[in-house]
Amino acid sequence: MYHSGKHVKPFTPEKAKEIIMCLQQPAVFYNMVFDWPAQHWTAKHLSEVLHGKQIRFRMGTKSSDTAPQFETTCNYVEATLEEFLSWNCHQSSISGAFRDYDHSKFWAYADYKYFVSLFEDKTDIFQDVIWSDFGFPGRNGQESTLWIGSLGAHTPCHLDTYGCNLVFQVQGRKRWHLFPPEDTPFLYPTRIPYEESSVFSKINVVNPDLKRFPQFRKARRHMVTLSPGQVLFVPRHWWHYVESIDPVTVSINSWIELEEDHQARVEEAITRMLVCALKTAENPHNTRAWLNPTELEETSHEVNCHYLNGAISAFFNHYGTSEVVETQALRTNREYTIKEELNVHNHMEVEQIGSHNLSSETVKQEAASPFGLDLVPVIPSSQEPSSARGGIFENDGEEFVSKNGKSFGKLPNTKRQRMMSESENAVVEQVASDRTGALSQTFVSTDDLLDCLVNPQVTRIVAQLLIQGKSV
Repeated sequence: MYHSGKHVKPFTPEKAKEIIMCLQQPAVFYNMVFDWPAQHWTAKHLSEVLHGKQIRFRMGTKSSDTAPQFETTCNYVEATLEEFLSWNCHQSSISGAFRDYDHSKFWAYADYKYFVSLFEDKTDIFQDVIWSDFGFPGRNGQESTLWIGSLGAHTPCHLDTYGCNLVFQVQGRKRWHLFPPEDTPFLYPTRIPYEESSVFSKINVVNPDLKRFPQFRKARRHMVTLSPGQVLFVPRHWWHYVESIDPVTVSINSWIELEEDHQARVEEAITRMLVCALKTAENPHNTRAWLNPTELEETSHEVNCHYLNGAISAFFNHYGTSEVVETQALRTNREYTIKEELNVHNHMEVEQIGSHNLSSETVKQEAASPFGLDLVPVIPSSQEPSSARGGIFENDGEEFVSKNGKSFGKLPNTKRQRMMSESENAVVEQVASDRTGALSQTFVSTDDLLDCLVNPQVTRIVAQLLIQGKSV
């Protein structure tokens, strides 16, 4: 127990960090943020704090299309939070930025709003977010991002190539659809639209086109409804689709850096170079069609070469000796990998791979499961996607995480070897299935080529070869 003021928190900062750094499964923390000033950051409160500041909102449609609503296909408006709240309250006399958007047909999302930019002249507010309670001293709002949305606002299914994620739900509820890294081939990854550190899925996971993407049936969906006062932990490379299921939602997140990020930056630099070279050559005058609006940097080959060399130099500066570099380059899993299925009533065996050699000897640790009333695992869901249940626009108070502390059941008995075998087959089958319904299309497009060249599995191998070659 960790005492904070008059109350007691269930985990000390040290224990919380240990859980975050070792856990390979999404989980929800309870009773960890009750004393954070940011728990009062409703959209109305923030509108007063920001005092008329213009914010960019992404406008999407409340549709049931099987295609994802990527950011490149959305419209954008500059508006204040006051204007957003007025529009969201169905005020018929509204004017200004939202006047062309029927509230019954559109949703609005102020996403990826970095505190440093949003509260540039109000830096004291950074202290309202206290990630040090999770074992990260000095981390606060300065390293955080704000998300404000209306009913239906969502982020397309994607994985983050850097770090792991902590998400604090402040106002309203959000439903998270999560898929493990081993299911990547079943999610049909693509780098178009291109955004550094984001690998998107071609699938609308709440309304999938299973004829075109049949492998998606094998994906293991984990679902959780995150409510105010809860903090979701999203491990590295877990896919996620996030949707607002209340009229107004406010979330705060922070991406936690990991050791694997050093190689991931090399992989991202390779991806950036290939995507920009091929897509710019295809159509040099229309980057909007493939470059995500969040990407503001120049995309010239010269700049991308500099970026790649910088990523490789940073890798060597971090690891130093060629021996360590070789070890890191050959590593394909996290430093800690879960060996056995995780049951809340059992112990978990953690295999720690040595930092300086790849010998078969490993250090086995037994640690009591951290799960209980204040840390609830997100387990595989048997529920149908929300669209199959009538959609998020019908009131849905269902909570997918049980908090009774009795039993959360076993995770599926999936062995890594079997999963990897299925995944490898799916990569091959993915190319063929993408052509279903379009047999007359006999040419290979630039995007088809890129889907192969910058597949996460391919860029990982290329990055390892580059690093090994430079370490000789």
